[in-house]
Amino acid sequence: MTASTVNGENVATATTEIGSNLRLKEILQTLPPDCFKKDRLKAWSSVAVSIAAVFLGYCGIAIAPWFLLPIAWIFTGTALTGWFVVAHDCGHRSFANRRWVNDLVGHVLMMPLMYPFHSWRILHNYHHTHTNKLDIDNAWQPFQPELYDQVDPFRRKGYEALRGRFWWIASIVHCFGLHFDLANFAPKDRDKIKLSIGVVVVFGAIAFPLLIATTGIWGFVKFWLLPWMVYHFWMSTFTLVHHTDPEIPFETVDNWNAAQAQLTGTIHCNYPRWVEVLCHDINVHVPHHISTAIPSYKLRMAHQSLQSNWGALMRPESQFSWALMRRITDRCHLYSAETCYQSFQEHHDARQ
Repeated sequence: MTASTVNGENVATATTEIGSNLRLKEILQTLPPDCFKKDRLKAWSSVAVSIAAVFLGYCGIAIAPWFLLPIAWIFTGTALTGWFVVAHDCGHRSFANRRWVNDLVGHVLMMPLMYPFHSWRILHNYHHTHTNKLDIDNAWQPFQPELYDQVDPFRRKGYEALRGRFWWIASIVHCFGLHFDLANFAPKDRDKIKLSIGVVVVFGAIAFPLLIATTGIWGFVKFWLLPWMVYHFWMSTFTLVHHTDPEIPFETVDNWNAAQAQLTGTIHCNYPRWVEVLCHDINVHVPHHISTAIPSYKLRMAHQSLQSNWGALMRPESQFSWALMRRITDRCHLYSAETCYQSFQEHHDARQ
């Protein structure tokens, strides 16, 4: 089945009609073969663009008067997000044909971000395997009301903050809460995890004291911490928006369908063009969930194909705005099988 109309009102109806008969293989077969072909020039050009943008950003930070520093921090942090996106391709092996090249580039680009490459790669691939699977998906899994009521007050308040107006630091909590803990990984992977953790620890042990010694504490804050915070703002925002909407369901293991989860549980959000360029179109996210083998520079081609062939099953495109973030952070707090999401206030009102 193919459909060419993107209509938010018929997504649920069309998905129900197709039901569990839809297979990911059927969607993949409609994508142009060129979507999966690696282009060495484009891949390394994305590296060059990201390095040049970060260099330009740091030059701006170095010479900008105090009142222009926020602009320089935002630009530099966004450019650093582009480093992560290239490493993201490396983690999915869609950057280069040779595994050691993917691993080397991934480690180098994630190292200044203090993100262990193999730790992220393994947990992130788990998210792709179990997207929107209730109690299994490890990316922005919402609490169910029963769990929310049972956790201790400290954890509850932390969860409320991260699902609310402090969503923009959630990526920091996710990084340090999951990716540095060997218990989160199978024994067979732990040597790789130790390597990746070691890389960022050694970088921090050398770079941070050197930066403080040469520029002072303010230099550390100005040149590393604040751009890094902007990077995590985008990481938190992108991850949240990719899969969160009041109408997107999480399914139990028995009811979960890979094709539906990846096609209808993923949102395409348009950001300002300068953000899209610096972040290498990572927010053209639906095709990335159909196949992680599609390089970032082929995502728009794949997205056009999906719209032509499966548009009726895709969520309406959204536009990044504070109104969008309010819609998500005011409503998408706790997961309910009946209503998909309910707010904290709705939950408390129902208990009274």
